[in-house]
Amino acid sequence: MKRFLFAAYLGALATAATAEDATTYIFDGSFDDAVFSVENAIIGQGLVIDYVSHVGDMLNRTGADVGSDVMLFEAADIFVFCSANVSRAVMETDPMNIAHCPYGIFVAERGDEVMIGYRDYPEGEMQQVQALLDGIVRDALGE
Repeated sequence: MKRFLFAAYLGALATAATAEDATTYIFDGSFDDAVFSVENAIIGQGLVIDYVSHVGDMLNRTGADVGSDVMLFEAADIFVFCSANVSRAVMETDPMNIAHCPYGIFVAERGDEVMIGYRDYPEGEMQQVQALLDGIVRDALGE
């Protein structure tokens, strides 16, 4: 039983650490300008945005329903998309890389700060995805 509890504890720690692994950049402009820039950068790579998750709206709308009055973001959207070329390359190396698809880039506003970012991917072939996302974000930043 002690081993089980210890294993569960270690699993919880690993999950908490993973949840914080993201690359973020500060955007010099408004939330709406950042959203426009990210959308154009994704489309500019020849990619199709499958879905835009309005996570900020959902969190703000449901806070009271879950007993919270904390405003996490003034606004937050996640752009969800995939790349046939990059996805095929990483999945031909390891088909279980399907677990990382689709990819997402978020735009969030907290306080007076607008940020653009994405989750970090594991070392190895998934760095191809990370490079794609970083290129898109840097394009959105005007770099």
